[in-house]
Amino acid sequence: MWRVLGLLAFMGSAMAVEWSVPLAGNVYRSSPGPGRVALGEEGLQWRDAGEVYSVFVHLDRPAELKVALEGKLPAQGSGWRVAVRDQVFEIAGKPDAGEMHELGRVEVTQPGYLRLDLSGTGASGAGFGQVKALRISSDTADLKPSFVKSNDGNMFYWGRRGPSVHLGYDLPEGRDIEWAYSEITVPEGQDPIGSYFMANGFGEGYFGIQVKSPVERWVLFSVWSPFHTDRPAEIPEAYRIVTLATGPGVKSQNFGGEGSGGQSFLIYPWVAGKTYRFLTRVQPHDDNTTTYTSWFGDKAADEWRLMASFRRPRTKTHLRGFHSFLENFAPDYGAVERSSDHGSPWVCDTSGQWHEITRARFTADGTAGGGHRLDYAGGVRGGRFFMKNGGFFSDRVPFNQSFEIPSNPATRPLIDFAKLPMK
Repeated sequence: MWRVLGLLAFMGSAMAVEWSVPLAGNVYRSSPGPGRVALGEEGLQWRDAGEVYSVFVHLDRPAELKVALEGKLPAQGSGWRVAVRDQVFEIAGKPDAGEMHELGRVEVTQPGYLRLDLSGTGASGAGFGQVKALRISSDTADLKPSFVKSNDGNMFYWGRRGPSVHLGYDLPEGRDIEWAYSEITVPEGQDPIGSYFMANGFGEGYFGIQVKSPVERWVLFSVWSPFHTDRPAEIPEAYRIVTLATGPGVKSQNFGGEGSGGQSFLIYPWVAGKTYRFLTRVQPHDDNTTTYTSWFGDKAADEWRLMASFRRPRTKTHLRGFHSFLENFAPDYGAVERSSDHGSPWVCDTSGQWHEITRARFTADGTAGGGHRLDYAGGVRGGRFFMKNGGFFSDRVPFNQSFEIPSNPATRPLIDFAKLPMK
């Protein structure tokens, strides 16, 4: 809860500590909805009076803050409106206004994320200037605000994407694992643009579903080349991923930018609220290659569709590193919450014996680990593992801990491997 105490001069104190929150890494468009944000070296710039931009800062304890904006006000006749919950400040544009603009004092009565909404007032033809940073100060002892502090390591990009979270599944010891099975249900309303709900991850690739745009969704299965580069054209012939087969409607291509390799995707109208199942086979060969094949299907329809079969050179391995993850790949949608339920993870060894997985380790990426974003969670709900990120929620769940779901032998997959489609 935030309570605005009123406008006053932005005065320092002998004990006060000040922080500058750069908008380049901490601002999102919230009205008329998530979308492109015009960010440059001078910060946020916009022209539409109907747009609202939100800045988020996490506070670890109750505190009293003094708040200001740093930036260039527009010409006389327009200005800025700043809202904290139902309280509003307005700053009128005027000549020689300077670049530090006082707002007032805010009392924070509980820890969590503070949201500040910024919009323009008056004429918008010339735009609403530029807002470079939110400035906060406090003499609350040991206060630790969390936000994206700088662009070191391209963190403005990664921070606006938000934290990625993972589930690492415990595999049975002493077994050569050939098959991995899992299910995903995305709760309704938890599937914004930019989401990748990854079901079957392994040491050399990943397989899951994505939201590409308001009208397009993908099933995606990829395998990395053993040659480490972000540019596919640099991969020598002997290190290239070979596509052996693709299913109906599936396209195969090279990919780069995050390592490189072979990628297959299916444009498929999957929907939130339904459960989809994923199956991956890992087959090592004596010629020092490994074949990776994946199938996807609507569980209620009891269907299996071939995604693709890839051969990876210079690799001889069974399944390793079985995991799932949840990420956002669209920075402009980093302020929107997403979550996924991961059920019935099972693996099958080379003798045909299935093994139920009931334990997983919850981890997170450097965006979370570095304290840049604290909106992440994972655990167990409804007998399944879950992950959540984005949206600047305050009830985070610490990572680097393990969770366990109840054993349910009835969820063992009933799959006739010989009848799986191979084209």
